[in-house]
Amino acid sequence: MDQRMTAGYAPTAPTARMENHGPTMARVAMRSGQDLLARSGSMVAYEGFVQYESNPSAVGRAVAGRLTGESVPLMRCHGDGQLYLADYGANVVCLPLNGENISVNATNVLAFDAHLEWGVQRVKGIAKFAGQGLFNLGISGTGWVAITSRGFPVVVDCGQSGGETYVDPDALVAWSTSLEVRGKRSFKASSLIGRGSGEAYQLGFSGQGFVIVQPSEDSTERLSGNQN
Repeated sequence: MDQRMTAGYAPTAPTARMENHGPTMARVAMRSGQDLLARSGSMVAYEGFVQYESNPSAVGRAVAGRLTGESVPLMRCHGDGQLYLADYGANVVCLPLNGENISVNATNVLAFDAHLEWGVQRVKGIAKFAGQGLFNLGISGTGWVAITSRGFPVVVDCGQSGGETYVDPDALVAWSTSLEVRGKRSFKASSLIGRGSGEAYQLGFSGQGFVIVQPSEDSTERLSGNQN
């Protein structure tokens, strides 16, 4: 095989604990004592010595997940090497948290450092809006998180936008919980914006933090053959 033809796809030396290898794959630099929690079945390749096991500590959370619809099947990964993760060709965003707290749609969680605090949390004040349940997965601390998006996402820094950022709830992937959130109805635009009830709902975000939005209004479906 001509190596010149494959050079652009070959692994490069890692520069961070977690980073993209192309737009639809996450690469994690695994080290002993630095365990990772990843969506079950998301491993597509690895180099070195990496092991996988079900995550016993997730059992209690899975019970809550079944009640809320935000169950996340997780596996614990540990060892030394390079681990590659993907989820049905979804785009991947790798986020470094620095003592921050984010709220993530559970279907968009790919992986996160095992030492981070996490659990199902109530999403206050927005449950009545279309496409958004009462609960999300909250992840906090200092470490790395990998999130998937159905298509190439936009990551909006609300602190730099100079005003509120409005998002269709059905396209919302994740946001910093430090942001202020308020709902908005647009009756006049109901036939043009949003889906479901015939009314148009948006969520307004303001303050210091970011919002991740995917180019799809169907975040509850897994990325599979059901896509059209």
